[in-house]
Amino acid sequence: MSNLVSGLLSNLRNTVILSSIIALVVVAGYMQHAGGVDATFVQAVLRFLHLVFGIMWIGLLYYFNFVQLRKMPEIPAELKPAVSKYIAPEALFWFRWAALFTWVAGVLLAYNRGYLFDAAALGLTSGNPQHSFIGLGMWLATIMFFNVWVFIWPNQKIALGIVDADADAKAKAAKTAMLFSRLNTFLSIPMLATMGMNQTIFG
Repeated sequence: MSNLVSGLLSNLRNTVILSSIIALVVVAGYMQHAGGVDATFVQAVLRFLHLVFGIMWIGLLYYFNFVQLRKMPEIPAELKPAVSKYIAPEALFWFRWAALFTWVAGVLLAYNRGYLFDAAALGLTSGNPQHSFIGLGMWLATIMFFNVWVFIWPNQKIALGIVDADADAKAKAAKTAMLFSRLNTFLSIPMLATMGMNQTIFG
């Protein structure tokens, strides 16, 4: 039994597949409880996906800022390629796609719940403070998503040598990517405050 568990957990793909299967059983249970696929069930699925992708996105953002960026200056020069050539490109792959899917799931959720346009207008069209708060969070997340794809990823490709560039261009790109990553960290905490509190306060 221990060998089976060890074998399962030693392989990330198998771990994720089995975990996803269990999650699908849970989702099916909720669908049965909801009486089928209605608007509420779709909202629940979109919120679940928004949460999963969001945890991956913000988790990797915090990894970059709280761990990698802080510790890189302390790593001996001969060891830095291990991070820049192997770890960082892989982390950036999951980072940028998690950002995209988080944003898409969030927009679809807001549309499904009927407040997308009122939230985009920060509640000015509805006079509803719920739309103002969630709209603020949505705009902060949208800016963060934009930063990932327009500033962080293109500059990281240069800084990591995925795109050919001279040393000066790499240094400039690394600084630009760092500043926008740090900006996203700055925006993330108020964004999470709106996302975390809105459903509880307003229902």
